[in-house]
Amino acid sequence: MRRGIAATALVASVALTASACGGSDSDSKSDGPVTITWWDTSNATNEAPTYEALVKDFEKANRNIKVKYVDVPFDQAQNKFDTAAGSKGAPDVLRSEVGWTPAFAKKGYFLPLDGTEALADQDKFQPNLIKQAQYDGKTYGVPLVTDTLALVYNKDLFEKAGITKAPTTWAELKTAAAKIKDKTGVDGYWGSATQAYYAQTALYGEGTDTVDATAKKITINSPAAKKGYATWLGMFSGKGLHKADTTADAYAHIQDAFVNGKVAAIIQGPWEITNFYKGSAFKDKTNLGIATVPGGTSGKAGAPTGGHNLSVYAGSDKAHQEAALKFVNFMTSAKTQEAIALKNSTLPTRDDAYTDKVKADPGIAGYQGVLAAAQPRPELPEYSSLWAPLDTELTKMAGGKESLDKGLGNAETAISKLVPDFSK
Repeated sequence: MRRGIAATALVASVALTASACGGSDSDSKSDGPVTITWWDTSNATNEAPTYEALVKDFEKANRNIKVKYVDVPFDQAQNKFDTAAGSKGAPDVLRSEVGWTPAFAKKGYFLPLDGTEALADQDKFQPNLIKQAQYDGKTYGVPLVTDTLALVYNKDLFEKAGITKAPTTWAELKTAAAKIKDKTGVDGYWGSATQAYYAQTALYGEGTDTVDATAKKITINSPAAKKGYATWLGMFSGKGLHKADTTADAYAHIQDAFVNGKVAAIIQGPWEITNFYKGSAFKDKTNLGIATVPGGTSGKAGAPTGGHNLSVYAGSDKAHQEAALKFVNFMTSAKTQEAIALKNSTLPTRDDAYTDKVKADPGIAGYQGVLAAAQPRPELPEYSSLWAPLDTELTKMAGGKESLDKGLGNAETAISKLVPDFSK
C-alpha cells in the first residue's frame, strides 16, 4: 500500500545529474549556502503540499541551508534510491518506508543517527517505532509518520442493523455482516484479496507470522498460518461478505464502495483518512468508526506497523550530512509533526505531537486508539520483500485458482529463496 507496504517496487533505473546529488561540488563551497536534496515519497496531491510548505519554513529559519524538494512516486522510490545510492548519486535525505530502512542500512547507504542532532529527542518517540528504524544495534532513521491497519466501519449502517459495538473477532464480523445485509441490503464487509499486507492480520490473530526471524525459520506454511489464511479466505463467501475482487483495481473498488456507503466495513490504514472524508458516507466525520482489527482463535488481535522514517545518505559529504541532520530534526519535531497531522490527517510518531488540536480529528483519534495492537516488524532486511510472493499466491487462492495448501507451499518455496539461511 501507499504507506504500509514495501513488498514490491517498480523496477526503474534513474540517471541523476550532479546538481541533484548530495555530493554536488557546487553545493560544497564554503562561501555560500549548502543545498541538500530531499526525496519525499508522500502522496503528491494530498500530502506533498504540506511538506513543501514546511521546507520553506525550515529555509527561513536556516538561511545557510537550501532544500531541493523532489516528490518521488512511492512505488518507484525504493528502486530509484537503490540505484542512485549504488552509484553515489542519492539524495541527502530520503523519506524511507520502515521496511526499506534496515535493508538500506545493511547495504551501508544510510548514516547511523545515534548521538546526532537528528535524534536529539529520541526519548520523545514511541519506542517500538525507534526499534523499527534500527539495524544491527544502530538507528538509521527518525520516525516521521506511523500507521497500522484497523477495522473501519460505517456507524450509521451498523446502527441500522442493531449492532452497537465493533466486532472483535472474525466470527463476530461474519455475523455482523449478515445482519447488515438483512437490515440494509448493503454488504457488511469487503476484504482485500490481492495484498498480503492486509492478510497479515489473520496471521497475527493466530500468533504467527510469515517467518520467525529469531529462530530463522519460515512459518508461512505452518498449521497456525494455515488456520489464519483459512479464516481470511472464509471472509469472501457468505451473507453480507463481498466476493473476492482479484482485479488490478481492487483497492480502488473497495475504497470507493466504503466511502460512498456501499459496504459497511473494510480493513484500512490512516493514509486514507482524508479520502474517507471526501466520500458521501462520511461528510459527517463522526460517522467513521475505527476499531482494532478482528482477532483470531489465539484470542489476540494484531496488525502490521507501517510508516516512514527520515534517513540520511551515508555517501554525502560532511557539510551536507550536517545540514541534513538539522533538517531531519526540524521535520520530526513535535511542532512540525503536529502541523503535518493537522494538514494531512496522518499519525505522529511522538506522544507530545498528539495535541488537543490533533486529537480533535476523529480519524486520527481513532487510529491512535488502535496503535496498541500494532506489531513492529522484526529486524530483518528482507522482511518486507516476503509479501511479494504472497501477493501472487493469495490472489490465486482467493480467486479459486489455487488451493490453500498449494498456494502456501508455493509461497514457502519463494520465500526460502529470499532468506536462504532460514529453515522450513
